[in-house]
Amino acid sequence: MTMTGTVGKKFGLLLLAGMLFISAGCSSSGDGKPADSAGSTQDSKADDTSPITFSFFGADASSNWNKMQDEVGQEITKRTGVTLDAEYAVSGAGADKISLMAASGDYPDLIYGKGDVDKLVEAGAMIDLTDLIDKYAPNLKKVYGKYMNRLPYSNDDQSIYVIPSNAAVDQQDFDAGSGFEIQNAVLKELGYPKVRTVKDFENVLQQYKDKHPTIDGKPTIPLTLDADDWRIMITVTNPAVYATGLKDDGEYYINPDTFEAKLHYKRPEEKEYFRWLNHMYNVGLLDKETFVQKSDQYKSKIASGRVLGLIDAKWGYAEAENALKSSGKADRTYAHFPVTMSEEYKDHNFQDTGFMSGWGVGITTACKDPVRAIKFLDFLASDEGQVLINWGIEGKHYNVVDGKRVIPQEVLDKKVNDNANFTKTTGIGLYGNMSAHYGDGVKDATGNYYTTNFPEQIIASYTKPEKETLEAYGATTWKDLFPSSKEFPVKPWGAAWNIAAPQDGNYNVIYQKTQDIIRKRIPEAVLAKPEKFDAIFDGMLKELDDAGAVEMEKQYTELVKARVELWSGK
Repeated sequence: MTMTGTVGKKFGLLLLAGMLFISAGCSSSGDGKPADSAGSTQDSKADDTSPITFSFFGADASSNWNKMQDEVGQEITKRTGVTLDAEYAVSGAGADKISLMAASGDYPDLIYGKGDVDKLVEAGAMIDLTDLIDKYAPNLKKVYGKYMNRLPYSNDDQSIYVIPSNAAVDQQDFDAGSGFEIQNAVLKELGYPKVRTVKDFENVLQQYKDKHPTIDGKPTIPLTLDADDWRIMITVTNPAVYATGLKDDGEYYINPDTFEAKLHYKRPEEKEYFRWLNHMYNVGLLDKETFVQKSDQYKSKIASGRVLGLIDAKWGYAEAENALKSSGKADRTYAHFPVTMSEEYKDHNFQDTGFMSGWGVGITTACKDPVRAIKFLDFLASDEGQVLINWGIEGKHYNVVDGKRVIPQEVLDKKVNDNANFTKTTGIGLYGNMSAHYGDGVKDATGNYYTTNFPEQIIASYTKPEKETLEAYGATTWKDLFPSSKEFPVKPWGAAWNIAAPQDGNYNVIYQKTQDIIRKRIPEAVLAKPEKFDAIFDGMLKELDDAGAVEMEKQYTELVKARVELWSGK
């Protein structure tokens, strides 16, 4: 992911994710200021459940969006009166759409701008939500609590332009959803071998391919990656960071002592990771179509059951994995491993970033009723709203047994085995990231978890092959295989990829030049003959500096330092 919003991580964050950002439409109110301050368009005492439609734009795709005709969506409308007229970006096009909005002045009422909200702020499109939150959003204040100081835009501009929704508050990760993946069927046949280093990973794929050159009559694919547009960061370049003992900070490595930023590709350790990818290609283990295929083709191959290994976040291939389950190929689903270049490194997937504000939903100056809009976002952040969007409707999607919320087995089976259709019809999983929300592991006043992602429920949702694999490795969840967050310090800047880039000056011009170089030269280096790898990779590093990378890194260093200062309250 990157701070300019070309990615959406992880978040990948992330998505499960899906695809959770909705939209609503309001017409212009002129100055767009909060309803009680300068030119309110609606009395705050008006009926809060009267019908109203808001337009919304989400910078991520949402393939399961059902125009709020899903069961949860209809219930949200029933309880709030709000209907969302949403538009979602097609894959990779969110940044362009937002740039067009900023240039034209044509905005929806609500917007999830991902990493490009800075463009909208510079264009004067976003309302300062500070007073609205203070007067009309007690639930937002309750959820954010001690993190309210992380909501202001910058040290110089203390306005709150978005409700941080990409990150959950007090999140506890109970499961791993990324890493290096291997099919459970492969692991079982090979006797559940050790998978710790890239060499271990490679050996497993090679052994199984040698035994099974075809699967269901088609050539076996040991490893494929998705390099389509920004997805190249998730499956090709970011893994170089994890495999060499760091956590993703977008395109940068941040020195934890000085906060100095530099492009992470400049780390000698990462050069060796890309050399390993070059080796994988030259020995026939890396799919030859990796750098020309589209995301749909990538997922189609996975859904066929003939891709043995992946290096991806689960949200990037979940749709294909669900298709495997639906077609009776649960053994072809994937296990997650903390693979690194050698055992001297530790996978940092679970390093704590603290609560990360930055990406979220904001109200634009086009919205005719900002008070009603903030109250809608506040409802989603309430205990009532969070239970609804995470669990669904009591008696239909869950029951309360002895004071505990329980998902009936038939509902859980649909959720696990036909997740796309389940999400589209129920709406569970579609609205979670539209407003402030607690993370996994946080309990409400009844002693129940706000989300359905807690150890007992996670284990119950595993397929039989997954449970067999976990048992073989002495684990109960995939997280058990990874280093604990307790082994690493909390990152004081959170994740650098969600720091907004400056719109003035030359930063973005240089950044785009460096991205063009990276996205050309990394594939070229991976696909080259081994003897040409060094010349191509070293040439890329020189090109980056010639394009202005050093100046860009200095600017980014200042942004990171400012983030640390803002969040530390100093």
